[in-house]
Amino acid sequence: VRGFHCYFPMPFKKHAKITIENQHPADIGGFFYQIDYNLKPVPENAGYFCAQWRREPLTGKKKDYTILDQVRGRGQYIGTYVGIAALERYWWGEGEIKFYMDGDQEYPTICGTGTEDYFGGAWNFEDPKGTYKQFTNLYAGLCQVLNPQGALKANQRFGMYRFHVCDPIYFEKDLKITIQALGWRNGFKRFLPLRDDISSVVYWYQAEPHNPYQPMPDRDFLENI
Repeated sequence: VRGFHCYFPMPFKKHAKITIENQHPADIGGFFYQIDYNLKPVPENAGYFCAQWRREPLTGKKKDYTILDQVRGRGQYIGTYVGIAALERYWWGEGEIKFYMDGDQEYPTICGTGTEDYFGGAWNFEDPKGTYKQFTNLYAGLCQVLNPQGALKANQRFGMYRFHVCDPIYFEKDLKITIQALGWRNGFKRFLPLRDDISSVVYWYQAEPHNPYQPMPDRDFLENI
């Protein structure tokens, strides 16, 4: 298996436009695409599909990484893909994911128990041989491990996803999502605040009106070196 497909309903009431941008310096040559759509009435309360990409090449010390912010209005959070480049040694996936909804600011409305737990794994995603074990399920998975020379090494990269289909998360006024860059020190006796390279894509549905979306960064910032 060399790839997976993921489908989301994308309702539109008046018109739709889809564009593809080639940011590679060379011409990609031939390009194939297929677009299927169905013209039918859309309920007035139907939410529009939204997605947002973010990245911090170096997170702040003891500062949560922001997955999503400035969402105002009513909607449903669908899920996220998170990529983490663990720049330090030892365990990197202890950070809690936090949902702030409908006016909550000081304390999260929903607080997870750790990165590995949220993405459907446990005990360091580690198999009996002492290496990271990739897995892909319908709604959660550790789908990518780069530089997998044993567990708990520096400069390893991970790709994880989680979709809230069976456990939907609704919001009425606003939504903010963060995740800690947090691990364990050697010996697993104390927490270790980390400074890692984290990127994410988040998916949600939202009723109009909405806040302006953040513009996509240029090709140099998007490049993962």
